[in-house]
Parts: sequence; structure tokens; C-alpha cells
Amino acid sequence: MDEPILTIVVPCFNEEAVLEETAKRLRAVLSRVCREHLASYGSTILFVDDGSSDRTWEMIDRNIQEYRDITGLKLSRNFGHQNALISGIETARPYSDCVITIDADLQDDVNAIRQFLLKYQEGYDIVYGVRDKRETDTFFKRNTALLFYRIMGKLGVKMVPNHADFRLMDRRVLDEFVKYQEENIFLRGMIPLLGFRSTEVYYNRAERFAGESKYPLKKMLNFAIDGLTSFSIAPIRMVTYLGGIVAGIGFLIGMYALIQHFLGHVVTGWTSMIISIWMIGGLQLIATGIIGEYIGKIFKETKHRPRYTVEKRLLTDGRRDVEKKALESKLG
Repeated sequence: MDEPILTIVVPCFNEEAVLEETAKRLRAVLSRVCREHLASYGSTILFVDDGSSDRTWEMIDRNIQEYRDITGLKLSRNFGHQNALISGIETARPYSDCVITIDADLQDDVNAIRQFLLKYQEGYDIVYGVRDKRETDTFFKRNTALLFYRIMGKLGVKMVPNHADFRLMDRRVLDEFVKYQEENIFLRGMIPLLGFRSTEVYYNRAERFAGESKYPLKKMLNFAIDGLTSFSIAPIRMVTYLGGIVAGIGFLIGMYALIQHFLGHVVTGWTSMIISIWMIGGLQLIATGIIGEYIGKIFKETKHRPRYTVEKRLLTDGRRDVEKKALESKLG
């Protein structure tokens, strides 16, 4: 097998605290795999700035000027992690034999990239990075993540447990992926849907090197619902949350009403009426919210808006040469 042209896509959102270290470690790994002939010397790292409000893009730009193996993509605003990944994948696809996606926070082991490429040489089209241990995660996060994967499995959604968005994809996979043009993309469920020959590489998840997590509890909940319904409509989702709260309050009031009933402090029929009003009302709101989620997705799909907008696209001279050769090869 010829040495493949590899692009490492790194979505970034307010990552100035970690970006320099991320670039340093990724460049070291890229240099190593090129020396070992696992990847071509035309391979590069593509940083995607997802509308950061700090110095992230400034730092990416400086690295581009200094290193030939670093390129950058600046989105016009924050489009979200999944769309940032898609923008990088679609940008890299025309001149890459394979693409590896990895987050900028260094929690995923960059050294596993070498194992990805070894598996790629064995003939695998997709290589998933799977967290062997999640000791750095809290008890709550570990167990809710496992619950999420179980629920998705029960609903018939094929996913790789303990896999985030650290993966390698071959050119054939990328060509098929770009055919999926729906607005509501959930990559962890979409990539396994493509098929192709796949395998897994296990690694230990590390602590975040610096900066703050971009996934607090609220975002984690939203991400989980997006996985279940492919995307989210915030106002209608609030109705769903409200339904859950009302149902919870109804349960508590129902318990109180039952206690009052057994103590003989209520009028006949009052208990059943109160329980019915609160519980049924809450369940109706939940049902309305769930239906609304899907109606909202239909609404977003019908508008056919672009998933992202690129403000700046900076390529190094090396990348331009690679792109030019790839295009000349396609034209014959």
C-alpha cells in the first residue's frame, strides 16, 4: 500500500489554553508516522475554529505561518461540535486518503493515531478509538454514558460504546458520508450506519490538559437527546422538560394526597381528582414535547440551510501542492 495522505481534523472552540500543546503533540505524532511510512509527508493537521471568542484563531493562524503541516478553517460563528467536524471532513476529503478526527482537549490519546494507521494498513476502512478506562470521568458521567449507550441500543441505533469522535475514516467512507445531506447529523450513530470494514483501538482517557470542559451537564443532556432524535429544537424541548417537572410535582402531590386520604383529612373524591390532574397533565406535556421534537426536525430539514459557513480557509504551501496534485490526478 502506498503511503496515504492523512489529514487530522481538530475542532476547536475557545481552546487557547490547550492549543499550543495540542499542536505540539499532534505534530510529533504526525512526524513519527511519516518517518515510519505509515503516512505521506504531504499529511497535515487541520484545525477548525468553531466561532471561538478567545485567541484560538489567532494561535491557529500563527501555527500555520510557522509550520507547513498545519492548516486552518475558521467558521463564521459557533455551529456546534458536530458541524465543525463535518466542515473539516468535507474540506479534507478531496485531497486525503484518510481522515482522523480528534478533539483538541488532549483527553483522547494522540499516540493511538499510530495504531489507527496500522489497522488502516491491514485493510480496515473505519477505525474507532474506544475508551478502555474512564477513571478520569466522574461516577455520574460514567454511568449516565453507559445508560445512554444501552438506551440507544434498545432503540435499534448501532453505536460503538465508549467511543466519542476519535476515529479514522478511509476515502471511500468519506465519499459515502458526504451523500448524507440531512440537517440533523449525529456522527456517532451515522458512521456505523455507513457499513464498511471496521475495527477498534482501545486507549485510556486522560484528564483534560487545560481549559474548561465544553460539555457541562446541560450540554450533555442536550447531546443525549440529539442522539435519540438526531437534533434538537430548544423551545419545544423546554416543553418536554416542563412536562417532566410537572409530572414529578404531580407525583409528590399525589403522595401527599394519599397520606391525607389515609389520615381522613380530605373530602371524598379529592385525592383521585388531584392525582389525575397533575399526573395526566404532566404526561401530556411530555408527550407533546416528544412529538414536537420530531416536528421541529422536519421544520429544520425543509429549510435546507447550510450546516456551516466558512469565514477563512488557510492552506500552507505544502497543502496547496498536495491539493493541486490530487486535482490534476483526478482530471487525468
